[in-house]
Order: sequence, then structure tokens, then C-alpha cells
Amino acid sequence: MLSATFIADEILELKEQRRAILLAHHYQASEIQDLADVVGDSLELARKAREFSGDVIAFCGVWFMAETAKVLNPGRIVVVPDRDASCSLVESCPAGPIREFRQRHPDHTIVSYINTSIEVKAESDILCTSRNAVKIVNSIPPEMPVLFLPDSNLGNYVKKETGRRNMKIWQGTCIVHATFPARRVAEARAQYPDAKVVAHPECPESVLAMADFIGSTSAIIEWCAASTAEEFIVMTESGVNHSLTRLAPHKRFHYVANENCNCSECPYMKLNTLEKLRDCLQNLEPRIELSPEIMQRALLPLERMLAVK
Repeated sequence: MLSATFIADEILELKEQRRAILLAHHYQASEIQDLADVVGDSLELARKAREFSGDVIAFCGVWFMAETAKVLNPGRIVVVPDRDASCSLVESCPAGPIREFRQRHPDHTIVSYINTSIEVKAESDILCTSRNAVKIVNSIPPEMPVLFLPDSNLGNYVKKETGRRNMKIWQGTCIVHATFPARRVAEARAQYPDAKVVAHPECPESVLAMADFIGSTSAIIEWCAASTAEEFIVMTESGVNHSLTRLAPHKRFHYVANENCNCSECPYMKLNTLEKLRDCLQNLEPRIELSPEIMQRALLPLERMLAVK
């Protein structure tokens, strides 16, 4: 079996040959993050991809993130280490019912979380991320009804923060965040009484009610690094520990297990490995292939989001 160091050297050599950029989400394994040119959340990574002058984007995340990168970089080859790296939110929200909803409710503005398929993005009026979801919904005239999809916990958080009553919420959830039980947060607080609780808004309301800070993955990392606190209970995917310990090596971070796997890892994110990353750079497969028509349709709600200041 080849060592991780040898495979990493192969990846870096292929990266140079392919004129590639390596993008890694915060939830990827540490050895992948160490090789990446950029580590961030899905939209940060897609934006960064626009800034380089190479030919290939190797997106180490899940499939919908690479689709977004392709929409923003239509002339580049975009590959993903594992085609099965999906997302429970994407799978909970197929495009067909969204088309049907639009036909029945043409007056509604459809706000789609970035964690959706390219087909759903193409049916949407505007996109959002967990970081800007409140701002995006507030940018819509208050008299216009909204369908927010697909994450119900994020939708409920946004509805509470905006005070918007004319907002329907799709009932999708993240298999990691939605299964964090409040009782385990309470147990962690009892065990670490000086720790601050930080939570992603995809968590259940009962968990968010105990949080000292609520924010996106990148916002959580920034807040913990800047905080005067020395200890944190982190209610998001444990892959963030790599960035947290790099930025704040003297601080302590604790993770609470969810009900699904008694861990705090995303099984989809962890499908990507060094070996698969090497192979996708070698073979340029699995590759994101999208029609110009659907890319154009999906680009419009994406650009609308980017235009909101």
C-alpha cells in the first residue's frame, strides 16, 4: 500500500501537469485540506475558482458544490473525487415538486439554499447560503410570499430572525446537523462549564437555543478564532477542527455526537480520499457535465444572490 506522503506527492505533480487548483471544504479529511490551495465553504470556494488562470478545478466537497463551481466557471473542467458524494438536503428536494409548486403558486419567490441540485437552482428566483440567508430573505419585499428550501431548520431560523410570516418552508434536513440532540449539548455544557456553544443554523431549534453564537461554518471558525474564550462546544461537522486548531492552536474544541452515527462527521464528505483525488486528476473523472441551458438558468439566481449587499 502506498503511503499518504507518496500519494500526496503524486497529487501535487498531477496538479502541476493539469494546471489545476485544489479546493477543499472545511468538512474534508485533514490530509485533503493540507493539500488544498483554498479551504472554505462552498460559495467561497466557487468564488476563488474564478480567480485562478488554470484549466482544471478539483473540488473536494460534495457534488452540488462542484456544480456551482462549474456554473461560475463554465469554460473549465471541474472534477470531484467521488461521484457518490451527495447531500441529504439535495436528495430531500427534487426539482419536479418545485416546478409544480411554481405552477400552483406563481406569486411566491423561491429562495433556495446553496445546498441544492443544479436543477433546483434553475427553478429558483434567488439563492442563499447559511451566512447570508437572513439578508437574502430581508431583501425580498415583505408583501411577497416566500418558499424557502430545502433545510427546515435553517428556514425556521431565518423566519424567526426576519419575523417574516408569509414564508413556507420545505421539510428537508441535514443528516449531520439535524440529528444533534439537545440533551447531548446540555451534557457537554455540564462537562465543560466554561465553554461557549457555537452552532450552525442547520441544527434543531432546541440546540440553537443553547448557543452563544449561531453562524455558517466559516463564521463559526472566524468567531471562535476571534473570541476571548478558550474553550468551545462546536455544533457542526467535526472537519472544522482542522481549521480551528490551525487558527487557534491554544484553544480547546469539543464535538457532540449526533444520533445517526454517534459521531459528528458527514458520511458524504468523507467519501473523498487522497487516492480518489489522485485518480480524478489523473483521469479527469468524475467530471461535472452540464448543459449551457441549465447553467444559464442556474446562474441567474446565483448572480441575484451575489448582488445583494
